[in-house]
Amino acid sequence: MQTSSKSYLLAIVCVLLAMMTIQTGASFAKQLFPIVGPEGTTALRLGFSAFILCLVFKPWKHLPTSGNRIPIIVYGLSLGGMNILFYYAIERIPLGIGVALEFTGPLAVALFSSRRKRDLFWVACAIAGILLLLPDMSGQDSLDPLGVALALGAGACWAGYILFGKKTGTQSSGGATVALGMTVAAIVLVPYGGILQSAAFTWEIIPLGIGIAILSSALPYTLEMVALRNMPSQGFSVMMSLEPAIASLAGFIILGELLTLWQWLAILLVIIASVGSSFSNAKKQTT
Repeated sequence: MQTSSKSYLLAIVCVLLAMMTIQTGASFAKQLFPIVGPEGTTALRLGFSAFILCLVFKPWKHLPTSGNRIPIIVYGLSLGGMNILFYYAIERIPLGIGVALEFTGPLAVALFSSRRKRDLFWVACAIAGILLLLPDMSGQDSLDPLGVALALGAGACWAGYILFGKKTGTQSSGGATVALGMTVAAIVLVPYGGILQSAAFTWEIIPLGIGIAILSSALPYTLEMVALRNMPSQGFSVMMSLEPAIASLAGFIILGELLTLWQWLAILLVIIASVGSSFSNAKKQTT
């Protein structure tokens, strides 16, 4: 019982650290868009992340069996799709709003995996917070419809990342799994970004790309994989409702994107949902 409680506490800490690093990295990445675009930034992020993770975890020593390769491939494609679609989205809409829309994916996972009415209440709180984060689409300051669609597409990929991450995480070492998934994503998207944005691979940009790779992918995805191995996918998904709040704060501090009173209320709702879900799942883990 004690070991289980410690494992769940470790998972919570890993999720929180992952969210803080990934949103800091996203804020820095957005500043690169005028120079190398979302495509070049994605190529740098995934390429260097895959390289770093392969050096650290040596995934060739933990290659999956033939029957387990498809989940790894789908996990990697989901990870890559989540990255490129999200960058395309926040090129057109604010970072905090993009994360709020992207979160529809994890929320769907939490909703469909719920088995208790109490858990549905926390999901409802998170949904209410996300709705408050969305501005009036018909107003003068309405969102770019394409940006909205891209963020929702990133959310669908995020759902796949959670589901297949949980499945692959039970088959092999967590770090090796992340390295393999990142390599799959890099194989697809590094050539794509390199062709469209060759300026991304210049000596002036590469150091920034390495920093973004560490903050946005290598470190947070490893932390998330540790979390997925120590908590249910539902608890992981609802805890991630903190993501819009952390993204909004990162956007304000780094990009100067201001928050309204309604957005602060939304942040409070998603924090309530996250804390409630964490306590609920902690009790379930120790019973």
